Amino acid sequence: MRSSLPILDRPIRFALVGCGRISKNHIEAIAAHAGAAELVAVCDNNPKALAAAVALTGAAGFSSLEALLAAKEPDKTADIVVLATPSGLHPQQAMQIAAAGRHVLSEKPMATKLDEGVAMVRACRDAGVKLFVVKQNRLNATVQKVREAIQQGRFGRIFLSTVNVFWTRPQSYYDASPWRGRWDMDGGAFMNQASHYVDLLDWLVGPVDSVHAYTATLDRDIEAEDTGVMSARLRHGGLASINVTMLTYPQNLEGSITILGEKGTVKIGGTAVNKIEHWQFADQRPEDALALSASYESGSVYGFGHPLYYDNVIKTLRGEANAQVDGYEGLRSLEILIAGYRSARDGVRVGLPLVF
Repeated sequence: MRSSLPILDRPIRFALVGCGRISKNHIEAIAAHAGAAELVAVCDNNPKALAAAVALTGAAGFSSLEALLAAKEPDKTADIVVLATPSGLHPQQAMQIAAAGRHVLSEKPMATKLDEGVAMVRACRDAGVKLFVVKQNRLNATVQKVREAIQQGRFGRIFLSTVNVFWTRPQSYYDASPWRGRWDMDGGAFMNQASHYVDLLDWLVGPVDSVHAYTATLDRDIEAEDTGVMSARLRHGGLASINVTMLTYPQNLEGSITILGEKGTVKIGGTAVNKIEHWQFADQRPEDALALSASYESGSVYGFGHPLYYDNVIKTLRGEANAQVDGYEGLRSLEILIAGYRSARDGVRVGLPLVF
């Protein structure tokens, strides 16, 4: 049975499927909204991971999505199910959840194949449930400052934008979970680690008109790429590049976006777009001195955006807001990623939108 919206008389009930690397961010984000949200169930097919999540949260534990969706306790039935599972599983799981009348919140990337991403969107639309796709980096204070400057027209014409994701993932990272680095389940450096950065490029200065990419598996024993470069022409005429590697020695070095315009130059850098490293505009304003205060320290590439993202999800289900990143918005960056992979495979420029 589908949860009727808006939900106003009680906290929003969340279930979390997948208790691995990213689950901690979701658990903490839900806890940050105590009173407005509660975690009623956790699910994982790994008994050790499931037991740890149950012990941490006190939520009911399930060893399969089917068992979770079949549970019949009215006050413990989730309104929305969070997918923190391997990316290649998201589409089928989302469709199962939608068929059960629950809303869906999917981690990035929403799918590893464009047609499966489209199928997710259609299934949720046809079932009358919401589909949210996590893009928490949009909510970084640093990124918000740049977005505001772009919307105010402070850059003038934007000529060139560059994204660098210079991180490291040792072979042990891939070996720890057999799905990592597989084309069907994970993708490579672009699809997994750089997915948020492709989204930020498109969100800030897009839409993207066409791409040309090269990928390479230079050192890791995986199916997909550990290194890649992508050039893009933007719809407004500017150019962009995305440079990605998981081979940086000896640790994560940089996750950055630089925007060069006729009247402004900005670079957000740090490990994960957490520091404003350059901020200069022709029309100097008093608030420019405050821009650097948006920088923050982070020991994690995930940043602190998950609680802010959940705030929008909760408000959407309460009827107080519209979804900032729904399934249709999530398809935008997936389409660019797939175009890049097709370009690298075929050695050609690939235009957008894709025909499939």
